[in-house]
Parts: sequence; C-alpha cells; structure tokens
Amino acid sequence: MKVLREVDLQALNTLGLPATAESLTRVASVDEARDALAWAEVRGCSLTVIGGGSNLVLQPWLPGLVVVPSGTDWHLEPLAGDDVRVQVAAGVNWHRLVVALAEQGLWGTENLALIPGLAGAAPIQNIGAYGVELAEVLEAVHLIERDTLEARVLTREECAFGYRDSVFKQALAGRVIITRLVLRVSRRPRPRLDYGDLAARVPASPSAADVVAAVSAVRREKLPDPAVLGNAGSFFTNPVIDVARAQRLLDEWPGMPHFPLADGRVKLAAGWLIDRSGLKGLRDGHVGVHDRQALVLVHHGGGSAAELLALAERVAAMVEARFGVRLTREPRVLGEAVPGKA
Repeated sequence: MKVLREVDLQALNTLGLPATAESLTRVASVDEARDALAWAEVRGCSLTVIGGGSNLVLQPWLPGLVVVPSGTDWHLEPLAGDDVRVQVAAGVNWHRLVVALAEQGLWGTENLALIPGLAGAAPIQNIGAYGVELAEVLEAVHLIERDTLEARVLTREECAFGYRDSVFKQALAGRVIITRLVLRVSRRPRPRLDYGDLAARVPASPSAADVVAAVSAVRREKLPDPAVLGNAGSFFTNPVIDVARAQRLLDEWPGMPHFPLADGRVKLAAGWLIDRSGLKGLRDGHVGVHDRQALVLVHHGGGSAAELLALAERVAAMVEARFGVRLTREPRVLGEAVPGKA
C-alpha cells in the first residue's frame, strides 16, 4: 500500500477549491481497501473516500487518510428473460458506464447520463436526474466495514435510499469503503421521457443511446463544464413541502414549477426559487450563481470553501425570506478550515 503525504486535492474536486490531504492512497481491490482501513485504524485517524469529487465542498485541510477508488473493471451477467446484471467496480467513471450500457442496448441508466463522478459515489447521494434515481436500478452495494474489516453486501432496501440520501450519508458515513455496485438493467426498451422536454429531443421509438444523447445535450446546455468553470453540480436539493403550503405559493406564483409526489407532498424547483429571488448570474468575489442554471454555484478561481459556503447561506436566506422555503445544501462539506479545527 502506497501512502502519499500532503497531497494537493485541487484537481480531485470539480469545484477546483484549494485543499490538501494529510495522507492519500488509491485502492483498486478489496484487499487494498482493507489495507487502507487497517492503516487508518492503527493510527487512529479519520478516513475520507473521494471519487470524482463532484458532489463535495473541500475545506483547506483533510486530516487522516483520503482514499481514492481506482478499480475500473465491470462486466455483464445475463439473467433470465431480458434482465442483465452489471457488476461495477467503485472506480469506474459513471458517465462512461452509462454510455457503454446504452450502446449495448441496455436500458435503465440512460437518464443518468453525464452525471460526473465515479460509480462508487453514486449510492451515497442516490444520484438522480430526469425522473430516474439510482435506487431504481441498483441491486446491491459491496463494501468493507472499517470496524471489522469484513466484507458486506447491502441490498437496495438496506441502503435506505431517499431523495439525495442514503445510509452512506447517515449511519455508515465514514465507516465503510464501497468497493462494487451491482446494477440490474434490461434489454427491453423502457424510455422515461416525461421529464422536461426529453420526448421532443428523441425519435418516436428511441434507443437507449438516443436518450443518453438527449440527456447529455440538455445537461450541456444548462450546466457548466467543471473543466471550464468550477462547480459541484446542483448545490441545493429541490425542497419538498406539504400541499397546503404549496397551494399558498401557487396562489401567489401561478407559474411556479411543482411536482406532486406519491406521498401527497409537493416538490418545488430550487433553481426556479433562486432565479425568482433575483440571484441568477450573481457574482460575489471568486464565487457566484451560474447565469444559466441558478441551482448551480460556481467557483471562478482563487476562492475558498468559506467564500462558497457564505454565498450558499446568502442564497438560502434570500429564498427563505421571499418564499418561506428553506433550501438544503446537496454537496457534502469535508475537511477542516485549519488543521486541528474542524
């Protein structure tokens, strides 16, 4: 096991924020994951797993050991009927996997195209886009427990998936390393095109690859490329409120986007709330609100996590003042502002 000291993490987070890992190692196998956990346990230090760094706000100092999954193997296992099981190592690039599955005529992940990051990070926030969530295609998660170094397999139910949430953000946060995902996809066409204008962007009988192309085009039109302008994707989750509050808001804002949920509550569009609060395109020093998609906070370079988080609080406060709805941050904040002071 090779451990590097004081590693620059600026290239390992899509916001491009300056950050340094006290120690860092890359793991490509279950044995290497066990070695990393044992190394951290012997030294009594914290352990942080970073994949593509696309849903993170990194503070200047990450103490302990940072683990980066690097296994990139994946393969298909045909099942009875049209279903196919996909075994995916945690270090696989998510978008490339989605493209490869679609090109093989496999359905289930196509709406999740162009979501940045690695496969191992996907269950943590239950990634979702255009009406589909990972939970719908995920069968199991393989992991190593920090306390016991034992391998475990969690079923979809045991992952306790919610909207941008899972057991990995709650009870198991910092306690496991995800090593592999098991997905179940299908050769049977099942396009999900009822979100946004996807249906208008694909042929009458689209292939999975057609849907991937359409989703990717929409995302490129609306979202900045992290390689060009630092960002962590959607910075706030879409708020969910009770139907009575939603109706009061609709009485005042008849054009407000809203999405009734199965449990009777209503999901609002956080980006719309931010836009109508007059914040789209706002620049505040080195950070700002994207000028095409208000749900995305951007880093223009030269800034810090503190600046970005201050802007996020300002945005949330202004939306709450105008609509009475409190926004919740989506990216996880990791590290310390000053070594030894979390």
